[in-house]
Amino acid sequence: MTQPDADATPDTAGLTPREPATAWAERADEAARSVTHLFGQRLFFLPGTHIAATLRPSGRIGNLRRPWHYWWQAHYLDCLVDTGFRELGKAGQPPAKFDGDARPSAGRLASRLVTGIRLRNFLTYVNHYYDDMAWLALSTLRLERLAEQSREPSPRRQERIRKSLTLQFDSASTDDLGGGTFWSTKRDFKNTPATAPVALYYARTGNTAKAQSLLDWLDERLFDATRGLYLDGIRIRSTGETVVEDAVYTYNQGPVLGALLELGGTANLERAATVVRAVATHLTLPGAAITGQPASAADPKSNPDAGMVLRCDGTGDGGLFTGILTRYLALAATDRRLPRDVRTTAAGLVTGTAGALWAGRRGLTAGEPLARNGQPGSPVFSSDPLRPAGVTYPPGAAVELSTQLQAWMALESAATAAAASPAAGTGGSDN
Repeated sequence: MTQPDADATPDTAGLTPREPATAWAERADEAARSVTHLFGQRLFFLPGTHIAATLRPSGRIGNLRRPWHYWWQAHYLDCLVDTGFRELGKAGQPPAKFDGDARPSAGRLASRLVTGIRLRNFLTYVNHYYDDMAWLALSTLRLERLAEQSREPSPRRQERIRKSLTLQFDSASTDDLGGGTFWSTKRDFKNTPATAPVALYYARTGNTAKAQSLLDWLDERLFDATRGLYLDGIRIRSTGETVVEDAVYTYNQGPVLGALLELGGTANLERAATVVRAVATHLTLPGAAITGQPASAADPKSNPDAGMVLRCDGTGDGGLFTGILTRYLALAATDRRLPRDVRTTAAGLVTGTAGALWAGRRGLTAGEPLARNGQPGSPVFSSDPLRPAGVTYPPGAAVELSTQLQAWMALESAATAAAASPAAGTGGSDN
């Protein structure tokens, strides 16, 4: 596929919510190849392992000296699982490896990544942050489903992970502050980033009562009825006083939405619809359509193919935030228990954002330092859907893993949303 020049006006042709699912899948594959080639490597040169560098250009040893981003690796795992499910093929699409027959499948890389995470995390899956562990728990659950469908299950390893991490979540989900899950082992902050993915994990592992209890706590303590969105959390000061952190982050809405859909029921589905509508109202870029198009193109009255674009939150940890939200909006887009207008809104948010990030990509050039790890022509994605990658990541600039995972997640989510058929059921079985 032709790549735009680094400083060119983004290519916006055909990037609409009505794009065929095959086109979104092809773009997701390009993102998968780009990220795995640019950032993927063995851990300590050990065979059978895989890990992602957090920054490129950089050397293998230099990356090991950088801060350990456990939760970035968990979302890298989720992206590999997304690609792995698509590798299995569907009606009209035969099975095919995303990176060619000579290279490992996405599922194989994902399995090696789980090994790499454990070794890099000092021979354990436990760390100091319960939200980090929840993301890994969710991604390994999905990997186990992928392995079962690929007829390569690893029940012993999955059982060890599930047992280890469930004990952590049980200990962090206490009656302090009336419920909820602590964010870290310091136990001075209960928040949405930990409570929501833990609730989703409980829902997906059959502990629906505990999952619903956590959602009820979020609704009671952290739901902002005025905006229809969830606040960040409640901090416990050394004096025992509690303070509500009222920031609203994109990614916090995602796992809440996922848990609401997983549990179902009238009240949860109504709340899920509220969240989708609120995201469209409060977390999109005002007047923004796909990068490079006039603002009027975002008006659905004049352009029925227009997609809304979610705001993004820069680099570092924030570089993942919007990608996480698109993953769970894709579940809403494919869930026929939700009203049609909600599903349409969710799909438009996903494909509009994915389209903006795709349109703003640039291609690697042969002479730049990044090309030592990636392949010339591979896409590099912007951290900002309204600015092309030639501006945010010009040739010679260092590129963070988080922002590239965000674009990959958004493209995988667009492929999921676009592939939904009118006959789809409750959706989300692979997510």
